[in-house]
Amino acid sequence: MCGRYATTTNPARLAADLDAVDETGASGADTAVSYNVAPTTQVLTVVERHAHGDPDDDPRLRVRTMRWGLIPAWTKAAEPGVPAKGKPLFNARADRAVSAPSFRDSAKRKRCLVPMDGWYEWLVEPSPTGQGKAVKQPFYMANADGSRLYMAGLWSVWRDRSQPEAAPLLSCTILTTDAVGALTDIHDRMPLPMPREHWAAWLDPDHPAPAELLEPPSAELVAGITARPVSTLVNNVRNNGPELLAAEARGGQPGLF
Repeated sequence: MCGRYATTTNPARLAADLDAVDETGASGADTAVSYNVAPTTQVLTVVERHAHGDPDDDPRLRVRTMRWGLIPAWTKAAEPGVPAKGKPLFNARADRAVSAPSFRDSAKRKRCLVPMDGWYEWLVEPSPTGQGKAVKQPFYMANADGSRLYMAGLWSVWRDRSQPEAAPLLSCTILTTDAVGALTDIHDRMPLPMPREHWAAWLDPDHPAPAELLEPPSAELVAGITARPVSTLVNNVRNNGPELLAAEARGGQPGLF
């Protein structure tokens, strides 16, 4: 699964790197550099859409901010302009996304990429003393060369039908899949990376994605991803700084996992 991640990219830089349209506007200020991104916050996403919904216009990559935690379009309003609270849909299983009621509409035409530097996962270990509660050791997974990761996601548009003039609420979820290779030693699930050669098919706004893109990644694709134990500071969402990424000794032995 993926419940926390880090990103050091701002909207303008991301749009320039991808030759994309920056549509974040004022909301881009809410997606500043963060070393502890958590669900329900605004995050950067990459979509491919036609201008103004015109199918005759060539689709372009667009950088948008969205709430992390998908809100299905059919969700009722709890009060004017506010969707009713439900299960926090910040992750979706890739193998069930096309059929699950909460995600199947998005899987057809609203797929996105969620850029990140790396993500966190927790490994439950016995207490060092052999007594007391087990220890949840956070690990940070990222490309060894420092390159940006792009994870497969789905997004949705929610509108309060009683307020047709109100701005829509965009939200997203990150797809997860079976962990691969050495990453299975930390957790049995991982976010689904989407290699650049598959972006066109994945982001295509006019056609469903090929089923094979929802399968677990190959061992070769994740071979460059390393994992290292990091400070338990990341356990608190209020902590947010580069110190969260520093490798920390684990069981008295420093270094990479």
